[in-house]
Amino acid sequence: MFQKKSAPASWPARQTTDPVATGFSMLGADVAIRGDISASADLHIDGRVEGDIACAALVQGEASEITGAIAAASARLAGTVRGSISVSQLTIQKSARIHGDVHYDQLTIEQGAQVEGRFAQREPAKELPGKGAVPLLAAD
Repeated sequence: MFQKKSAPASWPARQTTDPVATGFSMLGADVAIRGDISASADLHIDGRVEGDIACAALVQGEASEITGAIAAASARLAGTVRGSISVSQLTIQKSARIHGDVHYDQLTIEQGAQVEGRFAQREPAKELPGKGAVPLLAAD
């Protein structure tokens, strides 16, 4: 009755060279999540998140709301964020409303964006013996 069916021959097999799947994940406008999100891939959020987000790259839609800290290598923010942001390459689009401190390496802010918080450029990565470069946040 309940048998596992194999994928039709027309479905391509997923091929990756990395054991961690590459690509992106998307949360639609009708999705609301309460809890932290951690993704090794890129993340596109159009819905509502109440929790911290850590991912490789984040794209936030205009109607999206995030309440929590954001940590990513790159981010393009267009919605509302209530929480701290720590991103290497950050673009704040004109529709964005940010309520929190922003730590960045490279920053682009479009005219019309609103930010209530402090900006601080992150300190350059410091070399630790035997550990390599480790990025550090600027002290408050």
